[in-house]
Amino acid sequence: MKTSAHIYLTGFRGTGKTSVAARLAAAWAMEKIDLDDVIEAAAGKSIRQIFAVGGESHFRDLETEALRLVAAGPKSIISLGGGAILRPENRTLIASTGQCIWLDATADEICNRVLADASTAERRPALTALSQREEITRLLAEREDLYRASSDYHVDTSGKSIDEVASEIVKIWQS
Repeated sequence: MKTSAHIYLTGFRGTGKTSVAARLAAAWAMEKIDLDDVIEAAAGKSIRQIFAVGGESHFRDLETEALRLVAAGPKSIISLGGGAILRPENRTLIASTGQCIWLDATADEICNRVLADASTAERRPALTALSQREEITRLLAEREDLYRASSDYHVDTSGKSIDEVASEIVKIWQS
């Protein structure tokens, strides 16, 4: 592990990024930053409101600004939004300022987790006109190569608890 580097968690919504980041931050006595929280605080609006007013392009602009801000800060565990890796400049910034772990799960697992978490549905807008399951399946397929190319490590979270995923990451760092 680069000792002066951030640890970024990437992956689709519902893969456990925010919860795993909290466990890792506690285990390693590091600050946890959720990029979506930074965006909402800076905009004074929820992500759903940002999408409603300015669309996805405006949200992605705010996301890039927020990423630049946190990347320039002290070493932290940073939970990225599921689409943060879509922009080449974001991928470059992530690679140059830290190590990235891709948290993955099957489309069915993600759909079940998202449906079980009311706060996810309230906070996250739909990105397509498809059903939730169809949207997840399609976006996972579209983003898989970007997640793979952007990450230093890959952890499948399917069927695992948050503690199991965090323990797996700790073991990766210890090896």
